[in-house]
Amino acid sequence: MIYKKNTYDIASLITMLEYKDTSIAYKALQELERISDETGYVYAHIEKFVNMIRSDKYVVRVRGFRLFCKQAKWDRNNILDENIDAALHILNDEKPTAVRQALAALSDVVRYKPDLRETVKKAVYEINYLRYKDTMHSLIAKDIREVLDLIKEV
Repeated sequence: MIYKKNTYDIASLITMLEYKDTSIAYKALQELERISDETGYVYAHIEKFVNMIRSDKYVVRVRGFRLFCKQAKWDRNNILDENIDAALHILNDEKPTAVRQALAALSDVVRYKPDLRETVKKAVYEINYLRYKDTMHSLIAKDIREVLDLIKEV
C-alpha cells in the first residue's frame, strides 16, 4: 500500500505516540513504522524522535528510538550520525524490554548506515545484560547475537 503524503496525519500520529492510552500510542507507532518503511515522509520529524529518546518515560523513549532508527533509510542529512551516541544510551536502559526493542530496531541502522556499524557494534558489545532478571539474560543475549550477526552479513 502506498501512503499518500498528508502531513496532518503524520503529525497527528506523532502526537499520539505520547498518549497515556498505550493501545492508541502503539497503533500510531506501528503506522509510523509502516509509513517509514515505504516513504521518507516521517523523516521530517526525526528531531522529535531524538527528543523522545530523552524522555523520563521508558515507553516514550522506546517509541522515539524505534522511529529514530526507522529513518536510517532516508537519512541524507546525517542526523542519525550526529545523534547516535546519545541515542544508544537506551541500550543501558533500566527496563530490559526497552533494551530488547532497541536491539531489534537497530537492524535498520545496520542495513542503511554502514558508517555507523562499528559504533553500533561497540555499544552492543558493552551491554551488561546480567544486571537484569535471570529470565531476561538468554533473551537479551540472543538479541545481541542477532544484531552482531546482521553486522557481519551486510
